[in-house]
Amino acid sequence: MSSIENTLHINGKAIGKGFPTYFIADIAANHDSDLGRAKELIHLCAEAGADAAKFQHFTASTIVSDHGFRSLGGDQSHQASWKKSVFEVYKDASISLDWTETLKETCDQAGIAFFTSPYSMALVEHIDPFVPAYKIGSGDITWTAMIEYIARKGKPYILASGASTFDDVHRAVSAGLAVNPQMCLMQCNTNYTASLENFHYIKLNVLNTYRSMYPDLVLGLSDHTPGHATVLGAVALGARMIEKHFTDDVDRVGPDHKFSMDPRTWREMVERTRELENALGNGVKLVEPNERQTVVLQRRAIRAKTALSAGALIEETDLEVLRPCPADAIPPYLLPEVVGRKLRHDVVTGSHLKWTDLE
Repeated sequence: MSSIENTLHINGKAIGKGFPTYFIADIAANHDSDLGRAKELIHLCAEAGADAAKFQHFTASTIVSDHGFRSLGGDQSHQASWKKSVFEVYKDASISLDWTETLKETCDQAGIAFFTSPYSMALVEHIDPFVPAYKIGSGDITWTAMIEYIARKGKPYILASGASTFDDVHRAVSAGLAVNPQMCLMQCNTNYTASLENFHYIKLNVLNTYRSMYPDLVLGLSDHTPGHATVLGAVALGARMIEKHFTDDVDRVGPDHKFSMDPRTWREMVERTRELENALGNGVKLVEPNERQTVVLQRRAIRAKTALSAGALIEETDLEVLRPCPADAIPPYLLPEVVGRKLRHDVVTGSHLKWTDLE
């Protein structure tokens, strides 16, 4: 097995501990089969703070079985409400291979990376010249041959782990890492209903388990819940890559719009995350530069409760502990070392004691 790398590099950006969270805007099917719209969404997500725009390369026949889905009847989760068959929806959502170069050029113009999830090995070959990294969707976590095929391209690759068990994750991660260490493992819950009930199932603490399983692996979150709670929680738990769906209008008709983020909410997510990153810090506890005055103003010092004369032996009843505490003051925890000492000179009521005051 190759050694695991704890920092990924995509188009000159480092991703890992100590670096800003990397945001992937999953445009997915929100282009609505319109190349001009796809290009507009790329620019919108870049302006909102995305580091990459992600699409999905498939043909309906390379991802779903028409017969298979029709035979399921109504047992199709969010897909049961679609007005067309699953096969027809995927056919409408597919991207023409002729778009690829234009999408890549548009991402270059917008200053972000171009990603996609290829859903066949032939499509991997088609898109490889255009992408700096790959995304493998949760649905392919059991397709280890595809994971290995993508890993052999020698580029960073991102594996989502929705609707899977630890056994599934271990099998997939082991298959990929045996070929290529440049992996990001994403926690994910693959329910696309936008229901608030989904907060019960995202289980961000799985990231802690992943960290114990793979201490040096870059971790992330692929998320479909509304708002920013899951993203902020994941970043606090160490996620360094975030993927969310992106659209310009969540009320548009289409399979992915409802649970996507729009430019305003995406920008809010990025800004709140940057605030959180600043707030998390480096784990070292010390008096911070912005607390230096507070140390004086809020801490207590040992002070003379009454006027004391030179040569007096100090008793505890002569003293009190009150704010402020100048830098040369004796702190309260050293009170036992002050009691019984002799004063070198007179001390006025209320003044703080210094070591130079004592014999």
